[in-house]
Amino acid sequence: MSNARGRRAGPTAEGRRTTGRVPRVHTTRPVRTGQRSSATSRPGQRRPGRRTARTSAAAAVRRRPLFTGRAVLLGALVLLLALTLAGPVRQYLAGRAELVQLAVEGRGLDQRAADLQKQLERQADPAYAERQARERLTYVLPGDRLVVVVDGNAVAGDANTLPAPDKGARPLPWYDGLLESVTVADGDPGR
Repeated sequence: MSNARGRRAGPTAEGRRTTGRVPRVHTTRPVRTGQRSSATSRPGQRRPGRRTARTSAAAAVRRRPLFTGRAVLLGALVLLLALTLAGPVRQYLAGRAELVQLAVEGRGLDQRAADLQKQLERQADPAYAERQARERLTYVLPGDRLVVVVDGNAVAGDANTLPAPDKGARPLPWYDGLLESVTVADGDPGR
């Protein structure tokens, strides 16, 4: 039984196998095509006409464009990435600011709760409740002396005894009372 390689290309005279392809020719110098060989061609000699037009067109083609396709694609990707990340970054920063604000508000509420707790402890004390009743409600314990100031005159008395108002005096009309309160408020020494 023979294999496929052996049928296609048998051993050559040199002992190498051939692939059926044309061998490549390697040279060390470039091959010039399309030029006529002439004895008058010297380095540095100008040829008239077409050669200068071709070089100016080639120079125009060789110039690099201002924006290449890769640069435009890279710019578009950077812009897309920036637009994609703008929303989450903004939300992150807003969330951080809200956390700071809530932390400040929480500390204020903790302070207020501590103050209210102290107030509850004070109100549970009977001595504090008695002092507040005397100051705010003018309560008097039996045996205490009560002094009440009525119309600028100090009247002293025992607890549960206040002098009765003078019933013989006629009340002033409302407009006289208003004018009198205005002059007293202004600090008018004439009255």
